[in-house]
Amino acid sequence: MSRASIRCLPRTCVPGLLPGLLLVLWLALLPPPLLAQGAGQDGPALLVADSVFVENGDRLVASGNVEALNGDTRVQASRIVYDRGADRLLIDAPIRITDAEGTIILADAAELDEGLRNGLLTGARIVLDQQLQMAAVEARRVDGRYTQLSRVAVTSCQVCGPDEVPLWHIRASRVVHDQEARQLYFDDAQLRVLDVPVLYVPRLRIPDPTLKRARGFLIPTLRSNTLLGFGIKLPYFIPLGDHRDITLTPYLSPKTRTLELRYRQAFARGDLQVLGALSSDTLQNGKMRGYVFADGAFALRNDYRLSFDLKTVTDSSYLNDYGYPGGDRLDSDVTVSRVRRDTLFRTTFIHYQSLRADEDNDTQPALVTDTGFERRFFPAALAGEVRLRAEAHGHYRYSSRATDGPDADSVADGRDVARLNAELSWRNRWTLPGGVRAGLSSHLWLDHYATWQDSTSAREVSAATPGAAAELRWPLLRHGSRGGRTLLEPVLQYGWVGGSRGGNPNDESTRVEFDEGNLLSLSRFPAEDRRERGQTLAAGLRWLHMAPGGWSAALTLGRVWRDTADADLSRSSGLDGTASDWLIAGRFAHPDGLTLSARGLLDDDARFSKAEARADWSNDRMDLGASYVLLVTDPAEDRTKAQSEWTFDGSYQVSPNWTTSALARYDLADQRLDRVGLGLQYRNECVQVDFGATRNLASARNLQPSTDFDLTVALKGFGTGGSAKEYRRTCKN
Repeated sequence: MSRASIRCLPRTCVPGLLPGLLLVLWLALLPPPLLAQGAGQDGPALLVADSVFVENGDRLVASGNVEALNGDTRVQASRIVYDRGADRLLIDAPIRITDAEGTIILADAAELDEGLRNGLLTGARIVLDQQLQMAAVEARRVDGRYTQLSRVAVTSCQVCGPDEVPLWHIRASRVVHDQEARQLYFDDAQLRVLDVPVLYVPRLRIPDPTLKRARGFLIPTLRSNTLLGFGIKLPYFIPLGDHRDITLTPYLSPKTRTLELRYRQAFARGDLQVLGALSSDTLQNGKMRGYVFADGAFALRNDYRLSFDLKTVTDSSYLNDYGYPGGDRLDSDVTVSRVRRDTLFRTTFIHYQSLRADEDNDTQPALVTDTGFERRFFPAALAGEVRLRAEAHGHYRYSSRATDGPDADSVADGRDVARLNAELSWRNRWTLPGGVRAGLSSHLWLDHYATWQDSTSAREVSAATPGAAAELRWPLLRHGSRGGRTLLEPVLQYGWVGGSRGGNPNDESTRVEFDEGNLLSLSRFPAEDRRERGQTLAAGLRWLHMAPGGWSAALTLGRVWRDTADADLSRSSGLDGTASDWLIAGRFAHPDGLTLSARGLLDDDARFSKAEARADWSNDRMDLGASYVLLVTDPAEDRTKAQSEWTFDGSYQVSPNWTTSALARYDLADQRLDRVGLGLQYRNECVQVDFGATRNLASARNLQPSTDFDLTVALKGFGTGGSAKEYRRTCKN
């Protein structure tokens, strides 16, 4: 404490010796860790007591509701005696010391000596971070850093009476709390559940609740799987300085020996994470199996940004066998990009690895590269906006076969493609009388395509393609008397794209989506290897309402007409023929947590060729979600039968301590359950128990059915278990 002053209330100050003794008393009352925290605090120290007097010239006695304060630290006792000659401080119960960090010390009696850095507290109870309670027969302070507790009981459970048994507690002959390293060391530790011994450990080290990154074992997980049997995962966390750490998790069961790994590092301009596992199991006759996922992002000079997401696995079934996420196609990418107000640059390299049983990685585009540049200009001599855009793309197949093999995709097995595309466009908008918004745009595309190892396609194709579009919008806005707003906006666009399609193959735009985002596009193909040609007319109606009560709703209708049908637009795209299907999309959101969204393509026979819907309901106790997807048969998209699927996921808090969860996926086309899972969680102030069961049935993406059971038990209040202070009960008395 730097030059702290003493202020006494009336009737408690004694002239002469008292001011200096009061200052010494204040310093003596502070335990060493609290002294360190208060050393930089300025302001007066305050001592309040019913009676304060000096005895024999060198003993200061304060009694009756004694309270000393300095900053955020408070010391309370019934009586304090400071003997300057013996350099000893005696404190009588009830003793309570609190600080801003949440540490509470209670004791029946205390004696501090040896320069006020050592002392003894009897009947001591210490509460760390308002969570972990340590009760001991006595506690001894050593060197201002260590607290040695004898015959100790440790728990984070709320104990409301002397006869109440906590859900769990640890008994030990001795516990040492290193306040600098923030570690707890146990001797002869015995874990008890409802006062029944379940585990004995001669030596145990656990981080205290204030330490978030400490070397040691984390919460284990018990896992039962029909493929791998019953096993246990025991993570071990190793911090490597302030910015790096690694977690090693052995996974042992009768059928596997697996080591999982997670490495994390934070840099000044980015971060890196690596996940992986290495296994030897009976499923592959002892063959080494594994996976590695690495992702990171870094800020480079001149506003450039580097990001990468790398994935690889030894075999197609490994991720499914062990329950690791990743999907049925792994994509690894490295991207460098820069985004500024009027410029955009992006280059990406991607590697694909298919895990599907019906796909061959040699005949799939495995290596893909994309580089794009776009810039906007606003020339003073020309009204509106000018855009210049260029893109280079290439993809490579490992196969060298120039014809189609035995697969069913009708594509040359070794086809490799490269293209170079450039676009120069001008666009402008005006407001006409009556509030009608008009827009014009003109475009010129320059394209060059090169194809290798495909006997059915031209080697090189070049084209220059002009295009233009005229657009009208009439936004009609209505304000309600209570603050609601309604927007009704009809839109109409005429588009024209000249030229004819060259002989380059359609290798990228095989899946076309028709939605609100491209209703007014001149080309709805996802890539530049295809463009819509000829004349088109697109019409739509957008409605949006925002109610005074906070709920909102939106609806979009749209359709496209063209002068000639395009053979590269498949049936399920909704764009085949001279008139497209009707695009219908809606959304509803309520402040009570209910959201609905749906989108579909409706043909003239009132049948949906493609549809999706999602419903979510969320509040303080519940999170429910359901989704639906429909795709009709489409040989052009290698879909020989319709796909229709319901998925459900949700959780419900039954009580403040119990939460249930469920998930399910049902295939309507095959009329079977594809996946189902149930979960149950119990949580209070000192323990969290998670149990989950998942059943995965066999499918094209999941080769073998499996059932998983997972059980995790976490003791809260330690640095390894996290906090659960929000679940702490309140004692009635």
